[in-house]
Parts: sequence; C-alpha cells; structure tokens
Amino acid sequence: MRKLAFIICGLTAFLISCSKKVVPVIPPPPASLEIQEIDFEYFHGKARMLFRDDKKERDVKANIRIRKDSVIWMTFSVIGVQGGKALINKDSITIVSTVDKEYYVFNYQELSRRFNFAIDYNTIQSAVLGNLISPRQSTDKIIPGPSFNSLEQQRNTVSIKNYINAASRKLEKVEMKESNTNNAITINYSNFQPVGEKVYPFNGVINIFYKTVSGLLNTTISLEYNKAEVGDKELKFPFNIPRKYERR
Repeated sequence: MRKLAFIICGLTAFLISCSKKVVPVIPPPPASLEIQEIDFEYFHGKARMLFRDDKKERDVKANIRIRKDSVIWMTFSVIGVQGGKALINKDSITIVSTVDKEYYVFNYQELSRRFNFAIDYNTIQSAVLGNLISPRQSTDKIIPGPSFNSLEQQRNTVSIKNYINAASRKLEKVEMKESNTNNAITINYSNFQPVGEKVYPFNGVINIFYKTVSGLLNTTISLEYNKAEVGDKELKFPFNIPRKYERR
C-alpha cells in the first residue's frame, strides 16, 4: 500500500507461591508514571524499511530526517538506486515514486476518514520516535504491573493502551482500537540503544488493520535502524517534484 499511514506484550499476571497456594500480588498504584521520551531539535536516521500489504511487499533502505514538530523527510532506495521520497509536514503527506514517475498527496482528514483514527503530523512523528501517540490527560488510567505499567487512554471512539517498561521507562507497545469499525493499530518497539542522553528503539513494527469494501486489510511497516542520532545541528530537507511526474 502506498499510503502512509501513521504506529508489548499484554499486562502480565504476577503470582507467588505461598503456603502451598498461589496468591496474586497486585503492586500498589504508582503516584505518577514516568515515561522516557526522545526530545530533540533534529533527528537523523538510516534504516531498512519493509512495507507489506495484501498486494505486494517492498524492502527498501530509508534515509530519515526530522525537524521537531515541523517536517519529516525520507528518501528510499533499492540496491543503491533511489526509488522514491516522502515529505510529511503539518498540512499533508507527499509521496513521490521515481520509478513510476508519479506522486501522491494526502491530507490528514482523508487519512483519518479512511482509518477512522485521528491522524495528524504529531501522531506520525510520535510513532516514528517511540513517544506517546496521544499526549497524557488527567483522565488517563494507570495500571501498574511488575514488568510493565499500562497507560490506558480514551480518545472519543478510540481506545489506546500503552505498555511502558517498568525498569527502562520506555514505551514498548501501543494498541489502538476504534469501537465503531474495529479498525486497529499496534506498534511494537524493541532493540533500544543509546541516542544522545536517551535510548531509542532501533526496531519498530507497525500493524494496521482496517475495513474496506473488499474486507479487512492489513498493512505492516517494519523499521530496522543501523544509525540514529539527535542534535541541534541544522539539517536540510531538499524536496521537489519533476513537472513530468503525474499526480495520482
């Protein structure tokens, strides 16, 4: 699937044997839930990216740059040959295929209607970085656990469950489900490595399940980074569309 779309284990039971009977131990609720998130001015990463949907699979190398809260820029190549590029900003998503000499422009209203999720620039940026998809609110519910703390959020018809590693304080899994359509998105993060003063997930898998007239479809986006860095050094985001390219 050519649309971008914007992305951990369930809460475990903790049982202790005592006097020949098993008693569930429920840890006391934390006074607050600390989550370690990536903060930056500029982000630069290189990754292997795998797209898979009901029709095809594409394995590409991606060069990714981000200016915080402003723009996400990507180029894609296959065996050293550039195959496409993407520019994600506050207003829209533009994807260019240099192979097919065509391009696509999507607005967030269109994507939100398609998946029945509220999708905007911040949603995509957070999914790429491994930060909370939806900012915390006072009505959010914290469920403690021995290995993972769960942060449950309700945003209109969408239920969100965030699983935060109790030791590292890193978000490792997100589950989103829309009640009217049962459309769902799950995001898994792993292979955390130091980036600056924080740690960053060098592996991420986004699974999108959504209904169409053809039935339930599944799109998977996998990222495997070999480089990731953050800093204040200004990056460039060159992007142009040749006139001969056709808009789809």
